[in-house]
Amino acid sequence: MGKLTGQPGLKSSQFKLRYQSYAWLSREYCQRVNATITAVRNQASDFAELCKPRIATLVLVTTFAGMWLAGNGRLTLDLLAFTLIGTALASAASGALNNYVDREVDKQMARTRMRALPSYRLHPQQALWLGVMFSMWSFAILFYLVNPLTAYLALATTLFYVVVYTMWLKRTSPLCTEIGGVAGAAPPLIGWAAVTNDIGWPAVMMFIIMFIWQPPHFWSLALLRADEYRRAGLPMLPVARGERATKIKMLAYTVALVPASTAMYWLGFVGITYLVSSAALGVAYLLMTIDFARKPITPQGTRRLFGFSILYLLGLFTLIFVDCRCSGGIIW
Repeated sequence: MGKLTGQPGLKSSQFKLRYQSYAWLSREYCQRVNATITAVRNQASDFAELCKPRIATLVLVTTFAGMWLAGNGRLTLDLLAFTLIGTALASAASGALNNYVDREVDKQMARTRMRALPSYRLHPQQALWLGVMFSMWSFAILFYLVNPLTAYLALATTLFYVVVYTMWLKRTSPLCTEIGGVAGAAPPLIGWAAVTNDIGWPAVMMFIIMFIWQPPHFWSLALLRADEYRRAGLPMLPVARGERATKIKMLAYTVALVPASTAMYWLGFVGITYLVSSAALGVAYLLMTIDFARKPITPQGTRRLFGFSILYLLGLFTLIFVDCRCSGGIIW
C-alpha cells in the first residue's frame, strides 16, 4: 500500500518540475524574442536616422509642388509615385553619405555625438553602402521610369551636397551654408523636370525661394551651437564672422524672402490667396527674426525661430499647391 499511495505524489512532483521547466523555457524564449525584436527595431531606427527623414519630408513636399505646377494640376499616379520614390531615395542617399563623411566631426558635437555612427551603433561601411545603394536605385528609377534629365538632376544634387558642401565647403569656408543651399533648393527643379523634361521659370522661382530660405533657417541653430562648431574646426558663419554679422545676414535673407515669395503671384503662377498668405507668413517670419536678432541667443528662442522657419516653408509650398493657377488632379 505504501508504494501505491506514494505514486500519485511522485507523478505530481514530476508534473510540477516539467511545468516549471516549460515555464522557464517559455520565459527565456520570450525574453530572447523580445530582445531580438528590440535590437532589430533599434537598428532599423538607426538606419532611418541616417537618411534624415525630416529633411526628406521637406524635399518631397517641395518636389510635389514643382510637379503640380508643371503638370498644370494634372498628374498621373505612376509618374507621381516614381518621381517621389526616386527623389526620396536620393534624399536618403545624401543623408547617409553625409553621416558617413561627418562621423568624426559628429563625435565632437553634443547635438550629433549620439548619432548611430559616432556612438558606434552602426559601422561606417553600412552608412557608405546604404548611401551608394540608395543613390543607384534613385538614378535607375528616375532614369528609366521618369526621364533622364530628372535622374541627372537628382544625382547632381546628391553629389553637390556630399562632395561640394559636406567634404569641401563645410570644412573650409563660411560661405558653405549659402553656396551649399544649391542642393537643398533643387527639389522643385526635379519635380518640374519629371513632368516637362525641361526647367521652367516657376521651378526657377521656387528654387530661388528655397535658396534664400536656407541660410537664415540654418544660422539660427548654428548661432546656438557656435562653440561646438568652433571645437570641431568648422568655419560656419557664427564662428568665422561672429554673432552680430550672422544676425545681420539672417535679417537680409529674411527680408529678401518677402519679394521672392510674392513674385510667384506677380509672374502669374498662383492666385491672390497665395499672395496675401505668403506676404503674411513672410512678415511674421521677418518680425520673429528681428526679435531673435535683438535678444541674446537662448535655446528657447532658437527652437522657436527654427521651428517657425520650417512651418513657413511648408505653408508656402502648401499654398502653391492649393492656389496654383491650374486645373485637374491626379489621374489614377
